[in-house]
Formats: sequence, C-alpha cells, structure tokens
Amino acid sequence: MALDQVDRTVTTETPVTSTGQSVVQTQTSHRASTGPSGQEFIRRIVILVFGLIQLVIALRFVLLLLDAREANGLVSGVLSISQVFVGPFDGILRTDSLHAAGSVVDITAIVAFVGWTIAELVVLWAIGIFRREPA
Repeated sequence: MALDQVDRTVTTETPVTSTGQSVVQTQTSHRASTGPSGQEFIRRIVILVFGLIQLVIALRFVLLLLDAREANGLVSGVLSISQVFVGPFDGILRTDSLHAAGSVVDITAIVAFVGWTIAELVVLWAIGIFRREPA
C-alpha cells in the first residue's frame, strides 16, 4: 500500500515592490506513507503463526533430548502446549520416539515439524494465488 499526496498552493499577490513587480508565493507539501498491502500483511501473520508453532515443537524436541525435568513448570508448559501441535502426527510411524539414557529423540516431533512446515507452504501458496502484480 502506498499513499502519495501532494498539496500545492499558488498565491499571487498584488505588486508590493516599488518597481511594480508582482510577488508569487508557492507552497508545496508532499506526504507519502508506505506500508504492506493487505495480502502482504496476511502473509506476514501466517508466517508468524506457523513460526511460533514450529518454535514450540523445536523446544519440545530439545527439552526431551536434553532430558529436562518435566516437574518444572516451564518444561511441562512447553510439553503440554506442543502436544496440541504434535498430537495429529502421533502414530504415523511405528516408532514414536527413541530412548537412550533418559534422553528421548521424539520422532513424532520431527514429523510434526515437517508437517507444519508443509502446511505453511501450502497456505502461503494459496495466498500467493490471489497476488496482483503491478502491470
């Protein structure tokens, strides 16, 4: 979105000098404001939302990999929030996670991360269909 506005005022005054010349006064102001179009704004919001989802899933993966204490409020909060986004991908593979010495490699979180990334690309592609390019 670009908004350009030019205000121009031309004022001609009567002769004020001793030689009889008239004085012309011109006042011009130019205001321009630019910003993203509506479609670009929606695209940015979609990227933000999917980025937050991917961030929560990545935090889940790292916390489980580092064997974080689930009794901690922050850890349990991240795990419970991320379960909402990982849940739809639960059971796609035969093995949901790999365990070794307390650490967990959450394969479902990896699949969910890829799945949400593909969903983001599809939504961005759908938004891009309606993009109007300037001629």
